Amino acid sequence: MRRQTLRAAAGLIVAGVLAGFSSAPMAQSTAPIKVVYHLTGGIDEAQRAMGNIRNHQAADPSAKIVVVGNGLGVDFMLDGAKDRNGNPFDAIIQDLKSKGVDFRLCQNTIVRRNIDRSKVLPDVNVVPSGVAEVARLQAREGFVYLRP
Repeated sequence: MRRQTLRAAAGLIVAGVLAGFSSAPMAQSTAPIKVVYHLTGGIDEAQRAMGNIRNHQAADPSAKIVVVGNGLGVDFMLDGAKDRNGNPFDAIIQDLKSKGVDFRLCQNTIVRRNIDRSKVLPDVNVVPSGVAEVARLQAREGFVYLRP
């Protein structure tokens, strides 16, 4: 009988605690959401990402957005790159940059693929390692990770 009483009491305590949590208002942060879009898949992925980023900004203009490209994900950040419809990426990047989006390109990819650094668009920052940059943004700066 005593065990049943203890179990019942414990159950009531747990229920009370859970009820308190469920009825307590959640604190809403006013800090902007920080997001890193990680691109590794080439032109088609980049074209999708640019659309996603425009939609993201329309829904949440205060979002802090960083785009990090490595591997084939740097191709759209190079001079002369165009989407599958023939639209130049430099104009798209320039427009998004003017709206606060930051573009970062992997130095390791430039070296491994023997890309002339002068081909990197002026609105793009070069970081030592794309994957290390993504990890740093997530672990140290609280960015949410997205793949288009």
